[in-house]
Amino acid sequence: MAVSTTDMDRETEAGSALLDARSLRKDFGGIVAVDSFSFSVRPGQIVAIIGPNGAGKTTVFNLVTGVHPLTAGEIHFGGQRIDALKPYQIAEKGISRTFQNLQIFGNMTVVENVMVGRHSRSKVGILSGALSLPSSRSEEKRIYYAAMEMLDMVGLVSRAKQPASALPFGSQRLLELARALANEPKLLLLDEPAAGLASQETRNLERLIYRIRDGGVSILLVEHDMELVMGIADWVFVLDYGKLIAAGTPRDIQANEKVIAAYLGDETD
Repeated sequence: MAVSTTDMDRETEAGSALLDARSLRKDFGGIVAVDSFSFSVRPGQIVAIIGPNGAGKTTVFNLVTGVHPLTAGEIHFGGQRIDALKPYQIAEKGISRTFQNLQIFGNMTVVENVMVGRHSRSKVGILSGALSLPSSRSEEKRIYYAAMEMLDMVGLVSRAKQPASALPFGSQRLLELARALANEPKLLLLDEPAAGLASQETRNLERLIYRIRDGGVSILLVEHDMELVMGIADWVFVLDYGKLIAAGTPRDIQANEKVIAAYLGDETD
């Protein structure tokens, strides 16, 4: 199976893509973390990026969300180039993410955590908020109810007033997901969402990812749980040492000898 595409195929793919990443490269000193990696996500797709530890997967997420600047390449979202934007500007365009290592505010309530993710959509200025003007209070109420809707989606609405730190690990994963969804993303980046989850929690997560996709949000997924990836992904990209070694449907990937040698056949990874 060829990894590269023809120029014509590339233009066709880019024209219909929600996210179009072209020849991404990221150097950290003398280390090349991502090397000439091109990929795309189309509207309504669930796309996975897999590979061994250190393959560059999370670095790709950091490039897409503006955490790290590109060494080379371009990133387009919704037809606009975004790789020169700040992370908050990229979020405003409609890209949200979760993190491999949980990043919740343990001293805040569950619903307050989600409200934080919603404030990027607030239309009220800082001055109005500081003065507690009627427009600010009304907006805060809208943010609260929107946050409660997200908690209902992930099954945490009954725990909205509890401290986030009191949630078990699996529920904290769901809380971070609800906070990412509160931004009303067009594209949701999930960085190992099944890490640390029990088997039933992973099955519930799978159903939730489908619900999110069916609600009009495209998904870009990094995950080590191959059963989850092969069960839900429409398309899979495989990285090894920052380079693309395979791309295709889950069935293609499972039969690819390079992938088996680099990743799927390594039971210790």
